[in-house]
Amino acid sequence: MLLFRSEEHVNRWCAVWGLAPGAAFPLETAWRLAKAWYEPDRRRPEWRRPTVEETEALLTELGLTGPFWALH
Repeated sequence: MLLFRSEEHVNRWCAVWGLAPGAAFPLETAWRLAKAWYEPDRRRPEWRRPTVEETEALLTELGLTGPFWALH
């Protein structure tokens, strides 16, 4: 993950490196994703890895939709 000031900054960086822009989202969304993903205590015996469907539901809840975020 790379942090940029704006989508215009993303586009300039991609042009310099000859890359197509990927998904862009606000830092607040990145924080909400990280918190939801890492908050469960994996040391607890009842913890289990989320299913693909549960992960897609989390991404959708955070507004992270579209081909870039499709897990199937």
